[in-house]
Amino acid sequence: MSFYLNWDAEGERLYENGVRRGVLYPQDPTTGAYEDGVVWNGLTSIQVTPSGGEANAQYADDIKYLNLYSLEEVGATIEAFTYPDEFEPCDGSKPVAANSKLYARTQTRKPFGLCWRTNVGTDLDDEAAYIIHIMYGCKASPSERQYQTINDSPEPITFSWEVSTTPPVIGLEGFRDTSLFEINTKDLTTDAERTMLTNLENKLYGTAATGGTEAVMPTLPTVAQLIADMTPQG
Repeated sequence: MSFYLNWDAEGERLYENGVRRGVLYPQDPTTGAYEDGVVWNGLTSIQVTPSGGEANAQYADDIKYLNLYSLEEVGATIEAFTYPDEFEPCDGSKPVAANSKLYARTQTRKPFGLCWRTNVGTDLDDEAAYIIHIMYGCKASPSERQYQTINDSPEPITFSWEVSTTPPVIGLEGFRDTSLFEINTKDLTTDAERTMLTNLENKLYGTAATGGTEAVMPTLPTVAQLIADMTPQG
């Protein structure tokens, strides 16, 4: 017998791995605007941890009447060997005076946005596609730092931050507000869709000065701009 369904066909054994092209976008806590993006080197992992969505059973007439579900929220754990200087205020560090090199810790933490990329591979192609992850309204919680003596098997310090988010308003009927958006390039099949991705990446990563053109700084689009940028016209 031959089934209609075909399991594990060639080219369909998908997996996701890696974390690269991390970009930090500090957020002005007064205006809410995101500042120019900067490279985040040394990222080792970003663990997305949704919470909520828990069932709250309701009973009536001696039976289970319905389930009400709590609101879901998005959080993350960021681990890295290092972080950009622009992340200092997001980690609660603040110079004691203008131009001072002395920093006070455990200060008010600045919110930020973040984007990173993961790889999508198959059994035939290790880099068949990639996913761009964009997270808004992030705030890092205090994290411990462990300083160890150098020995015969030295290891670098690994920094880790628990991140909570405040979701921006999406403004789309039928959608809940969320802090996390993803674009999988394997879903982009037309020239128009691939052009939209290129234009978005030019915003997220900026463009270098070439010829007579000036450099364009990396910026994090608003959610409304992101939706418009990745929605085909017509």
